[in-house]
Amino acid sequence: MVTLHLSFINFNRFGCNDYTGMVAFGKLNFGGPFTMTSSARWTFITNHGLVLSYISHNSTSTAREIAQSIGVTERTTHKIISDLELAGYITRRKTGRRNAYSVDPTLSLRHHTKQDILVSELLEALTNESLRTLMESEADSSKES
Repeated sequence: MVTLHLSFINFNRFGCNDYTGMVAFGKLNFGGPFTMTSSARWTFITNHGLVLSYISHNSTSTAREIAQSIGVTERTTHKIISDLELAGYITRRKTGRRNAYSVDPTLSLRHHTKQDILVSELLEALTNESLRTLMESEADSSKES
């Protein structure tokens, strides 16, 4: 039995109730005595990248909300938030009983082959707006051909 759990994140900054600003994150649950192959487990974006992206669009979300959205445990989310904060990618400030986060978009990515890419460029690439723009430009270029 295979179950797919999807969580939709509304990245629409204008509060519209359409799906143009939505991105789906999901995870697969395999029931029964099934061994996952290595190709079934990997993803392009790490959990750190997903948490960073989520926080950039939902700066006052709780760790529980973040965890439920990206499909990891709340404990893992707290660890990732601590990692991101220690590395300077996010800052945390208290607003009442909640935390509010801000992302430093001017930092470089950590991998030694990608240090010329800024966090802002990664976050832009992960939003539906940039994907829609890319798809529209590809559609326009294919119409011209």
